[in-house]
Amino acid sequence: MRSIRTRMILLTVCVIIVTVTSMTMLSVVFIRTTEQQKSDQLLLLLCETGERNLNYYFNSVQKSVRKVAAFVEADLDGLEEEKLAAHMERVRDQFDIMAARTNGVLTYYYRIDPEISDNVKGFWYTDLDGEGFTEHEVTDISSYDTKDTSKLVWFTVPKYNGEPVWLPPYVTENLDIRVISYNEPIYWRGNFVGVVGIEVDYSTMAEQVESIRLYDNGYAFLSDAEGNIFFHPRIDVSALGEDERLKVPEDAVSRSTFIRYPYDGTEKIAAWLPLSNGMRLNVTVPVYETEGDWKRLLYNILIFAGVVLAGSIGFTMYYAKRITRPLEDLTKAADQVDRGNYDFTLDYDRDDEVGRLTATFKRLAGHMKDHISDLNKRVYVDALTSVRNKGAYNTFIDNLQEEIKTGQGAEFAVGVFDCDNLKYINDVYGHEKGDIYLKTASRLICRVFAHSPVFRIGGDEFSVILQNDDLKNRDALVKQFKDSMKEISASAKNEWEQVHVAMGVAVYDPKSDANVNDVIRRADERMYEDKRIRKAGRK
Repeated sequence: MRSIRTRMILLTVCVIIVTVTSMTMLSVVFIRTTEQQKSDQLLLLLCETGERNLNYYFNSVQKSVRKVAAFVEADLDGLEEEKLAAHMERVRDQFDIMAARTNGVLTYYYRIDPEISDNVKGFWYTDLDGEGFTEHEVTDISSYDTKDTSKLVWFTVPKYNGEPVWLPPYVTENLDIRVISYNEPIYWRGNFVGVVGIEVDYSTMAEQVESIRLYDNGYAFLSDAEGNIFFHPRIDVSALGEDERLKVPEDAVSRSTFIRYPYDGTEKIAAWLPLSNGMRLNVTVPVYETEGDWKRLLYNILIFAGVVLAGSIGFTMYYAKRITRPLEDLTKAADQVDRGNYDFTLDYDRDDEVGRLTATFKRLAGHMKDHISDLNKRVYVDALTSVRNKGAYNTFIDNLQEEIKTGQGAEFAVGVFDCDNLKYINDVYGHEKGDIYLKTASRLICRVFAHSPVFRIGGDEFSVILQNDDLKNRDALVKQFKDSMKEISASAKNEWEQVHVAMGVAVYDPKSDANVNDVIRRADERMYEDKRIRKAGRK
C-alpha cells in the first residue's frame, strides 16, 4: 500500500509532467508563431526597402522623360522641316539638362517618325564610359517596318500603344548593351510625331537588386507577373536563348504577397511586390534558415523543462509559489512583447532556472527592441544628413492628402530646395567634400525651419512642410534662410563649405489645388525660377 507521501509525490509529479508538457507545447506554438511572424516581417521589410529604392530610381527616369515630353509637345509649333530643325535644337538643350540630373542614364533620344520628315531625324546621345554624353549616329528607322513591335521596340511599341511605356530588358541596336528604357510617344494635333526616351544600363538595376541579401542564402530577383525572370543574381539570364527563357516555379506565381514553393529540392518562402515599371521584386530565402532561431530556442526550452522536472520532484511544494509568481510575470511580459510593448518590468533576479530564463528573455526582448528600432530608423532616416528620407516624405504627403480628402481643413505650405553646384564640387573636390556641402545645406535648412519636418527627397533636393507658426512666418523664415546662406558663404574658406541653394515655397489653396502634388508642383516651379534668377545673377 502506497503511503500518502508517495501518493502526493506521484500526484505532484504527474501534475508537474502535465504542466511542464503543456507549457512546453504552448511555448512551441507561441515561439514558432512569433518567429514566423518575425521572419515574414523581416522578409517583407527587406522587399519593401528594395521596392522603394528601385521605384525611386525608375521614377526619377520616368519623371525626366515626362518633363522632356511635356516640353516637346508645348514647344512644337509645326511640322515643316525648318520649324522641326529649330524645335530639335531647343529640345536638345532641355534633354541635356534633364539627363544630367538623372542617375544611371546610358542613352537619351528624340526620334522623329520618317512619315513626318525624311531629313529631320532627331538625335541620340550616349554615355558609355561615364565621361559625359556624346552624340551618336541615329538608327535608320526608315529601314524598319514600324508596325512590327518585335523590332526597334523603343520606337515601335510606344507608337503602337500610343501611350508611355516601360520596356523589359533588351539589347539596344548598334551598342550591343542590355538596357531597360522608358519611352513616351509625341503627338501634335493628334498626329504621331516621334518618341522621346531614356535607356538605363541593365547592370545598374542589377546591382541594386543584387545588394538585397537575407540570412546566408537569401537573395532577390526580378520577374514579370507571368513569372518570366529578367534578372537573377545566380544565373546569367542575358546569356539564355529565347527557347531557354527562365521562369519561376508555377507555385511561386501568385497574387499572395508571401509564397511557399519548392526549388531544387529545397522549400523556400518568398515575398514579392510590384515595381512602378511593371516588374516584380521577389525576395526569397530557404525555409530552414527562417526556422533556425526558433528551433534552437525550442531545444533550449525542452532542456530547461527536463531540468525543472527532475529538480522539482523533491522540492515541488516548497518552491511552487516562488516559481509560479515569476513565471506569471514572465508570461505577462511575453504577452506584452507579442503586442509590441517592450517596456515591461521583471523584478525576479535570483540565480535559478526562472531567474536565468527571465534574464535571457529580457536580453532577447531588448535585442528585438533595438533591432526593430534600428530597422525603423534605417527605413525613415536619411543616412547622410540624418533628416527624414523619401519614404518618410511619401508617408507625410499621403497623410496631408488624406486630410484634404476628408475635409479636415489642412493648412500648409511646401518648400522645395535644390543645392547648386553639387556635381561640380563632387567632380572637382570629390564626393567626400560633396557630402560636407550637403550636410551644411541640410543643417541650415533644419536650423531656420526648426519647427517643420525636413526631408531629403533626392541627391541634392530637400523639402520642408510648413504648418502652424512656420506657415504664418514663412516670409520671415525665407528671408532668414537667404541671409544665413549669404553669411555662411561669405565666411567659408572653401567652396564646399559654402551654401548655394535654390528654393521655392507654395501655400496650399483649397480653391485651386486639387491635391498636395499641385502644391509641390508650384513650389518646384518657383524653385526652378529662383535657380534661373540666381544663375543669371552669377553670370
